[in-house]
Amino acid sequence: MTSSRLHWLPIAAIGVTVVLWASAFVAIRHVGHHVSAGALSLGRLLVGALVLGAFVLIRRSAPTTTPRRWPVRADWWRLLIIGISWFGLYNIALNEAERHVDAGTAAMLVNIGPLLIAIGAGVLLGEGFPRNLMIGCAVAFAGIVVIGVAISTGGSDALGITLCLASAVFYAAGVLAQKPLLAKLPGLHVTWIACLIGAVVCLPFAPAMVDQLGSGSGDSIWWIIYLGTFPTAIGFATWAYALARNSAGRTVAATYLAPPITILISWAFLGETPAALALVGGAIALLGVYIARRTPKAKPEPAAELELESQVGAAR
Repeated sequence: MTSSRLHWLPIAAIGVTVVLWASAFVAIRHVGHHVSAGALSLGRLLVGALVLGAFVLIRRSAPTTTPRRWPVRADWWRLLIIGISWFGLYNIALNEAERHVDAGTAAMLVNIGPLLIAIGAGVLLGEGFPRNLMIGCAVAFAGIVVIGVAISTGGSDALGITLCLASAVFYAAGVLAQKPLLAKLPGLHVTWIACLIGAVVCLPFAPAMVDQLGSGSGDSIWWIIYLGTFPTAIGFATWAYALARNSAGRTVAATYLAPPITILISWAFLGETPAALALVGGAIALLGVYIARRTPKAKPEPAAELELESQVGAAR
């Protein structure tokens, strides 16, 4: 495999994740009118755990030269944080939030998370605070705010906004716990175990899920299967792949693309028409992502500078 292909694979993986996660906001908004937040979370995570479990079995049977290991005792506290916070509480809070706010507003508010992650990664993971990353995050978040202003209709209530902000905190906690694990464990295994933990957290909602899906339409069931298979199983697996190969700060910066994509999908499928100002905000967010992911040019070493000067002098 060429180095060029290796360079593009993580970028392609995060691209898949962003599109699938953006679609999840719209799907949650749609099915949330018929299925309660806890029941939707449990159904989605059960489907996700089944699909991820199948991926794990397939991967185990495939030949590899890379050693695999399962979590040891020291790994489990991080796995519990990921499963409880990101897969469990995040899903419940977001699902309930989208019963009160539209998909675009929810995506904007949840995208406070990358800023929390960039700051947390600098403090807890030793990634520091690269100038481009901080500027890019600020610019991208400004774009998200512009989108929020553009799509706000005055119908967002305090509970929905509070739950979206809580979701951002749960999301940030999960990513910060996940990043160190990916240096030791396969991302697919981490995602599968965390999804199982999240499903256990949501088990108290099992009676509601059985009742609502049993008396509801088949449409809701298919949407839950979609959420569990694509945004959860595939989206989180590609996310883990990308995060294992990039810093946490730079990886989450790409998720600022989710709100503009959410608005476009919502416009197409839910009839939520974005204002012109939302398109401006999307352009600003794209600019921020570009700045955040741009790697500063390394300054030449002193020896290299002296050699360059001598070559210039000889040419003269």
